[in-house]
Amino acid sequence: MLDQVYQQTNTKMAKAIDGLDHELRKIRTGRAHPNLLDHVMVESYGSKMPLAQVASVNVEGPRSLLVSPWDKSQVSACEKAIRMADLGLNPATHGESIRVPLPILTEDRRRELVKMAKEIAENGKIAVRNIRRASLQEVKSLFKEKSISEDEERMAEEKINQITEKHIHQIQELLDQKIKDLQEVK
Repeated sequence: MLDQVYQQTNTKMAKAIDGLDHELRKIRTGRAHPNLLDHVMVESYGSKMPLAQVASVNVEGPRSLLVSPWDKSQVSACEKAIRMADLGLNPATHGESIRVPLPILTEDRRRELVKMAKEIAENGKIAVRNIRRASLQEVKSLFKEKSISEDEERMAEEKINQITEKHIHQIQELLDQKIKDLQEVK
């Protein structure tokens, strides 16, 4: 019974960390990476679609992405979507493809991005703590129902706290790596 609680806690916290990792990847580090455009939505054939479903995104150089729409009539729609995505990018059409040069990050912009990364990480930590709280409530309800003993309740609380600390440590490692990437001047 408690093993199921531990497993659910671990699974939920792992999903929270995956979500955090996805959010951190959206923050531009100055290095070209195709995931940078993952959340860009393109108006295509009357509906909004992710850019990855309309075009291929490739790294052209350390500071440049190349977007090649599969339907060549979608070049201007893709360019507009990248421009409107609020990433501070200025795409340029070159025939049937779009070059997206990544500007060098200024020191002020780096500080803003570090602050944003810290906020995202803090939200991830809050999510993990909320999962811990729900798991501890579940353990308390098992104790009240007399399904587990008082000793088992204490051991379960310690185990859940250990799981929580492990995941918070992972969040901190992700944040530290992102900050290191952001502060690295290329």
